[in-house]
This record gives sequence, structure tokens and C-alpha cells, in this order.
Amino acid sequence: MAKKTWQEKFNSDKPPIVKVIDKKFADMPAGTNMFIATPKIIDAYVNHIPSGVAVDILTMRKDLAAEYEAEKTCPVTTSIFLRIASEVAFEKYQNGSSLEAITPFWRVVSSKMSLAKKLACGVDFIKEQRMNEELS
Repeated sequence: MAKKTWQEKFNSDKPPIVKVIDKKFADMPAGTNMFIATPKIIDAYVNHIPSGVAVDILTMRKDLAAEYEAEKTCPVTTSIFLRIASEVAFEKYQNGSSLEAITPFWRVVSSKMSLAKKLACGVDFIKEQRMNEELS
């Protein structure tokens, strides 16, 4: 079976869920109400960050947990879905969309994050966009 494209992963029809975890996971103790987002929810969140504002992934996780009435947001799926949203945005840019027309993933993904090194755009693209918006 062919590997799914970023766009196919982005368009996944899996719904977001809130579940109680039964054992300690990452920064969450057993019994935590954990939100698992979707790539589209992460994308929408990033699209609402104004130009010139950087939001770290912990803040994004806190904001999403609050919005979906959970205690925490899953760190693993959040990173995966942020990558999917970032890759889809960069593909749109490569296909001729303007920077203003794509999801500004560089407002969450800093060049220092391990995720930045995995993205097709490369660390320099992220550094350049962050510099253009005067983000640290």
C-alpha cells in the first residue's frame, strides 16, 4: 500500500477525542483527561496566531485542552499533527501559494525544535520567516 501523502494525513476523518489515561504518560499522571486533536484543529489554531506573535507548543497544548474541556493535550499527537499541518502548508507554498495564504507554522515551530529539522522546508526557511516577523 502506498504511503499516505501529507494532504491525505491532514484530511483524516478521525474525530478529536478526550480520554482518561490509565497510566502516567509524558507530563501527565494516570487519570488525566487528555485531549487528542486532529491535524485540522492544530492547523486552525496556528492560523489564528497573529503575525509577529510566537506561541510555544506547551501554550498551544494548554489552550487546546482548555477549549476542549480536558486537563492536558497529548504531546505526541500534537507534534505529529503540527508536522502534518506544516508539511501541507509548505507544499502549498511550493505550489505557488503566497506566504500569507498558508498556515504560518513558523509561529509555533522554532528553528531550535527537533521538529524543525524534520520538515521539508528546512530550518533556514523557519529562521527566515521568524526573522521577517521579528519572532525570537
